Amino acid sequence: MDEKPDKIKVVYNNKRATFDYEILERFEAGLALTGTEIKSIRENQVSLQQSYVQARGDELWLLEANIAQYVHGNRENHEPKRPRKLLLHRREINRILANLAQKGLTVVPTRLYLKGGRAKVEIALARGKRKFDKRGDIARRDADRQVERALREKFR
Repeated sequence: MDEKPDKIKVVYNNKRATFDYEILERFEAGLALTGTEIKSIRENQVSLQQSYVQARGDELWLLEANIAQYVHGNRENHEPKRPRKLLLHRREINRILANLAQKGLTVVPTRLYLKGGRAKVEIALARGKRKFDKRGDIARRDADRQVERALREKFR
């Protein structure tokens, strides 16, 4: 039996999350969506810019994720920023909830993608970075860029 790996099409990559947070652990979660929502996702009409994950009881919910209304939708079109339930295994949810109890940890969505025709969101257990941590990242990125530029100039 030859199984083909599921093709992944990244719909939205939340670069701001990796800049503002130190990523500790990543999880893949499904999303409970309506029909017009998945159509909008397939058309890349998504933004996770201001979104976050919140625990409600023993479930995790994606809040403030903006999935634009489907252009060809009818009166049954969805609310763009409605709360969406994250679909994870019970042991993963318990692990995340236990880690959220620690001070300073949060869960942020890092990217949204289509895998095997289904919408998945990658969430990450993260710790907020301080201002000096961000400055170090910026300095490192600038230094790498300068080295890359110098190497390109040298081998022309």
